[in-house]
Amino acid sequence: MDAISGLFDRPKSARCAILVSLRLGRGHSEHDPRELAELVRSAGLQVAESLDVRRAAPDPALCLGKGKVDELKLLGQECGADALIIDRELSATQQRNLEKALAMRVMTRTELIIYIFSLRARTHEGRLQVELAALRHAQTRITGGWSHLDRQRGGVNLRGVGESQLDIDRRLVSHRVGVTRQRLDRVRRQRATQRRLRTRSEVPQVALVGYTNAGKSTLFNRLCESEAYADDRLFATLDATMRMTRIEGVGPIVVSDTVGFIRNLPVHLVDAFRSTLEEVANADLLLHVIDSSSPDLEVIRGSVMEVLSDLGADAIPLIEAFNKSDLPDALDTAASGQRVAISARTGAGIASLRSLVSRFLGNSARVLQVHVEPSAAKTRSWLYDLDAVVGETVNDDGSMDLEIRISRRHLPRLEAVDGVWLR
Repeated sequence: MDAISGLFDRPKSARCAILVSLRLGRGHSEHDPRELAELVRSAGLQVAESLDVRRAAPDPALCLGKGKVDELKLLGQECGADALIIDRELSATQQRNLEKALAMRVMTRTELIIYIFSLRARTHEGRLQVELAALRHAQTRITGGWSHLDRQRGGVNLRGVGESQLDIDRRLVSHRVGVTRQRLDRVRRQRATQRRLRTRSEVPQVALVGYTNAGKSTLFNRLCESEAYADDRLFATLDATMRMTRIEGVGPIVVSDTVGFIRNLPVHLVDAFRSTLEEVANADLLLHVIDSSSPDLEVIRGSVMEVLSDLGADAIPLIEAFNKSDLPDALDTAASGQRVAISARTGAGIASLRSLVSRFLGNSARVLQVHVEPSAAKTRSWLYDLDAVVGETVNDDGSMDLEIRISRRHLPRLEAVDGVWLR
């Protein structure tokens, strides 16, 4: 939240929170209260109390009723809470009035997610994306409600005598948004250049996607023999990570671990992470990691597919990996053409998953006999890099006869090489 610190005189950070799930009318809450509690835990906060509040309509000044606010203030004093987290958006006025009435920090679900993002970002790109998300959110908050906004200021470095603090704050945030966007655009161009180089080398790209805390990072480590950070909490990892691994019958592939999805993620948060999510839209294959022990499996699965559709990635071949199959409450999933039950933690089902990836990427690989002249020795090295060589005979004249198993996607390049004949 450093991007907007100093702009607003907000209460200090919190350690223990009261959670409020607000239901309007006869409908249900917009978000799962259990998920809100998990988000709070991921933020490193303690949950003092969780309340389910129903109102016919939000109060214009406080969102909650005056009686409920008094009740929350007393509850906070009794349990030592120093924050209130509500699962819906508040106007700036409502948020400010609640903070005054409760004498504690008030955060919305969106602000909680941004705060978690700020804790997880490690790379330069990740920090820029979090800063942009915070600034975009701040733009929606610069309105009435802050005590200093009615002060009038004038001076040499301002737009003119009588410019309000509100105008100054808007201008400062807009300028910072523009600067951050320019920096992210540079990173996006660098990422696009790297992507073109990988495409030119014809190394298949596999992207892990799924709901947050489905086990993507654990599976990433299992597939790539890596040690990327993984933890049992929402948004444990934020920055995109890539590693090279080898798949039998395919050769080297690049696996990318992306930020987890979540239901009802605000649009400006998705936009901020667009450059990272572009790795998903440009992948050759998606591994949708699903928590098979989740009671909301089908709802979560549908949410992920909706995000993939928004990214233009719904036409990319997809394998469903039902993770956490070792847990007692896991869904009993039968293997099929595009789904497999696995446990990234224990390694169960990983061999079947790798075989399924090989079949999707191999695209019915062909076994061929290839004659390679000495002048085309680089092609021989390329075939070995692909793990395509089954057997080899070196002739007296230095030429080579190879038996290869190669994906159809690589055949055009092989056929175009001078000094190579397919038999």
